[in-house]
Amino acid sequence: MHYYQPIWTLVGAGAKTVASSGRPTAKVMPSGVKWVKSNVQEINPDKNTVRTDNGTEISYEYLIVALGLQLHYEKIKGLPEGFEHPNIGSNYSVQTVEKTWKALQNFKEGNAVFTFPNTPVKCAGAPQKIMYLSDAYLRKTGKRAKANIIYNTSLPVLFGIKKYADSLWDIVKQRDLQVNLRQNLIEVRADKQEAVFENLDKPGETKVLEYELLHVTPPMGPNLVIKSSPLADEAGWLDVNKDDLQHKKYPNVFGIGDCTNLPTAKTAAAVAAQSAILNRTISKILKNEKPDKKYDGYTSCPLVTSYNTVILAEFDYNGQPLETFPINQAKERRIMYHMKADVMPHLYWHGLLTGLWGGPGPYRKLLHLGMK
Repeated sequence: MHYYQPIWTLVGAGAKTVASSGRPTAKVMPSGVKWVKSNVQEINPDKNTVRTDNGTEISYEYLIVALGLQLHYEKIKGLPEGFEHPNIGSNYSVQTVEKTWKALQNFKEGNAVFTFPNTPVKCAGAPQKIMYLSDAYLRKTGKRAKANIIYNTSLPVLFGIKKYADSLWDIVKQRDLQVNLRQNLIEVRADKQEAVFENLDKPGETKVLEYELLHVTPPMGPNLVIKSSPLADEAGWLDVNKDDLQHKKYPNVFGIGDCTNLPTAKTAAAVAAQSAILNRTISKILKNEKPDKKYDGYTSCPLVTSYNTVILAEFDYNGQPLETFPINQAKERRIMYHMKADVMPHLYWHGLLTGLWGGPGPYRKLLHLGMK
């Protein structure tokens, strides 16, 4: 199965089904492509070969690496086995996303706790989106008065881009949500419904929180195939040029998406914008021409703040807003929720996967009358 993961935020809140997020991989495979149904085990860029887990060696002239990142639930003591207990879930895995919704429905009173790990993550807004949705659900079902909603994040900020963070802090205050910065989940005692957090500003200092609902965002890291290859940077990510996505050492290797060390947020929107640049870069290189299009780091995070509102954050490498619409996107809007829930999945299945959608760049120029 091939999954559209961004919709799992809404699956965890009961607004969409897991079934609606997946399609058989055969149905989304482009025609004319030879599909090798094996995992990559090793990449050897010095020999221009890829070895799969069944021992097959494939040679290449050009290689595009799109291996994504690795989830590491096991780096939290007590996980993943803790997911066998009730009242704990995670929107980051197809195995655990429905457990979030179950835990939310079963909630009666007490602490509802949401976490953000001390690593790079994909879709950095998702850990707090489920908090806002849970708040909305508990209000809708008359349970909010008996709930303490707590967001423990390892980050020193609520969101990395100030324009949107300011709006989110307003929502946090209005809805009486408790945000604790620099708190990292290190252990889950699922049998006792306890979560242990370390204070990153005072290493070694821990705090135990009892929970009635726990949403875990797992630590994440580079794909292990890349990490163990000469293609990796010091941290294990694919080492590419941030302008044209070409590898810094091996000119016939390119990268896209979460597996790279591009200094921008890891999102599906970033992949769409990167795909347009990469397509252009490779077609130029095949003609022995110089790549002429630069990736500006465009990425987007539709911050779901309720069952009918979204703040659509869009920004570039410099953390500067790069908004598609000529309106203030830091405001909660119903139309943006419709985009997140209904338009974006359609764009993914019928646009990005078919090579027709390379991000909103051209439309942004149009809507802003030619200005960036």
